[in-house]
Amino acid sequence: MIFLSQAQIDALLLEDIQGGDLTTRALNIGHQHGYIEFFHRQGGCVSGISVACKMLTTLGLTIDDAVSDGSQANAGQRLIRAQGNAAALHQGWKAVQNVLEWSCGVSDYLAQMLALLRERYPDGNIACTRKAIPGTRLLASQAILAAGGLIHRAGCAETILLFANHRHFLHDNQDWSGAINQLRRHAPEKKIVVEADTPKEAIAALRAQPDVLQLDKFSPQQATEIAQIAPSLAPH
Repeated sequence: MIFLSQAQIDALLLEDIQGGDLTTRALNIGHQHGYIEFFHRQGGCVSGISVACKMLTTLGLTIDDAVSDGSQANAGQRLIRAQGNAAALHQGWKAVQNVLEWSCGVSDYLAQMLALLRERYPDGNIACTRKAIPGTRLLASQAILAAGGLIHRAGCAETILLFANHRHFLHDNQDWSGAINQLRRHAPEKKIVVEADTPKEAIAALRAQPDVLQLDKFSPQQATEIAQIAPSLAPH
């Protein structure tokens, strides 16, 4: 489960409601009691529920009912029901709706991709990179995990990943063995992942015995060919 701090929950709310809801205030209805319900229009894999509930309770609302992140919702199914005063209900309405719509969109799209993948490769996984819209990485991560995906790399300090941009600064940018050996010495507890941009680079990288080879923008045919020869070049 991805943890969002109270400050991050507050930030999601403050984007929209820092000044309160002017319409509610002008109508003098903020003190009245009511409830709010969020429904899944199309159905699909659900995420953002725990974040949405924290946003609602932060506003002083009470959660009556909520589905679980990662569950499959039917078209028209209720996701969350909460109650409280009208001022808080209107403050939470759009901010929470945005989180749910965006999160559920990501998780359902990934769930569909996984279903297609596992029709042919039952043990296959989809690992998602950190190239999220700025400021949304944690929301994207919780949506990915809810759908059954993997987080490829949450940040640049999490794993060793040798890119061409790193190799450009080396004395010999084609010396894969030298780079990999140096990485092993300075980060002995980490697996060494390297990225190749061409089939030629992939073969050279495999000969240097990395733990993981990452293929950037290879065609399916190119990736298949590299996968077929990899065991002979890097048996481990």
